[in-house]
Amino acid sequence: MAIPRIAPRVLLGVGAGIAAYKSAELVRRLRDAGCDVRVVMTSRATEFVGATTFQALSGNPVRTSLWDAEAEAAMGHIELARWADVIVVAPATSDLVARFAHGLADDLLTTLALVASTPLLLAPAMNQAMWANAATQANVATLTERGARWVGPTHGPQACGDFGAGRMAETQDILDAILGSMSGRATASGAVAQRALASRSVLITAGPTLEDIDPVRFIGNRSSGRMGFALAAAAHAAGAQVVLISGPVSLPTPAGVVRIDVRSAAEMLAAVRSRVQDADIFIANAAVADYRPRAVATDKLKKGPDARTLELVRTTDIVAEVASLPLGPFVVGFAAETSDLRENAQGKLDRKRLDLIVANPVGSAGSGFDVDRNEAVALWSGGERAFPAMTKAALASALVDLLAERLEATRAASA
Repeated sequence: MAIPRIAPRVLLGVGAGIAAYKSAELVRRLRDAGCDVRVVMTSRATEFVGATTFQALSGNPVRTSLWDAEAEAAMGHIELARWADVIVVAPATSDLVARFAHGLADDLLTTLALVASTPLLLAPAMNQAMWANAATQANVATLTERGARWVGPTHGPQACGDFGAGRMAETQDILDAILGSMSGRATASGAVAQRALASRSVLITAGPTLEDIDPVRFIGNRSSGRMGFALAAAAHAAGAQVVLISGPVSLPTPAGVVRIDVRSAAEMLAAVRSRVQDADIFIANAAVADYRPRAVATDKLKKGPDARTLELVRTTDIVAEVASLPLGPFVVGFAAETSDLRENAQGKLDRKRLDLIVANPVGSAGSGFDVDRNEAVALWSGGERAFPAMTKAALASALVDLLAERLEATRAASA
């Protein structure tokens, strides 16, 4: 009888980007978690971090070339591809993503990715314009369809001075994704998501709405749209057909997702009404204004008295309207709360008759608005699940897995 291996085998590919320095810490953390790690670097990656660093941290020789006579005497690249339980590429540069997508095999790392049948996990790191470019997004979509999984990129300042989506995910989040990809629970969860969401129509709202006061001023909120966009990407990765209705945000459209841009709560309501009849699932992540000015001034309001009264009227509650449809979709609501998180979320779940609600705390540093991390608790009739602070991309994947579980459970109960 074969003796099972205890140490998971991780093959780490390091691309030529400044984020390569983070990969050294990733190797250390993987070793601390009990993994056997081998590192393959592109030749240009060694210009950022030396191979000796990764050799010392991994305890194994580092490969940088297909033309290593000693290693390739017995077709070492084939042996290395078969050795790995998972291949992780961090940083995955725009060049590497393109070469993986087009099946090129012009160096050791791309050859390994083409030969291996093990899971491929990519942690992108590149300039925000490169990530948003249509060519990169097409390559991401191609790799996703072939089964590649992604962690990141995150949103924030970049080494080049730009600000946007393109930073490599934090080490802890990459570590969680690696260990999750090799756990039975993650595999089963991913299978449920693929089974439950494949070819399903998912309608998602994201971002803020802006309610005009006059041609210059408006009432708005601090929603960045990142959580909703991450949910759209995760749902698409699970095989769903995704339509994303977004308020005004500066985010690239996730690969494979149909996007509809709106500005006000009324425009978002109209867009939802036009699409909801075709939706199997409705995810109301947008921070829709509860009130709007009763009248919008045609000219800019001039500075006048010390106090001015602005009359506001209620907007239509979009998620409640969708949940009230007689043959409506499975409805997921969101609740951003500054206090009494569970109590307020439970109230919304019951009052609006939602199938699932996700509540997250806002107003505290490091989570919620304006940052790339979030924590949440999901509630449904008879159950709940808490999610610790993690990147919004990682949380979106976890929430899509939970959505799939709840969808399957609802189906079973109905049957």
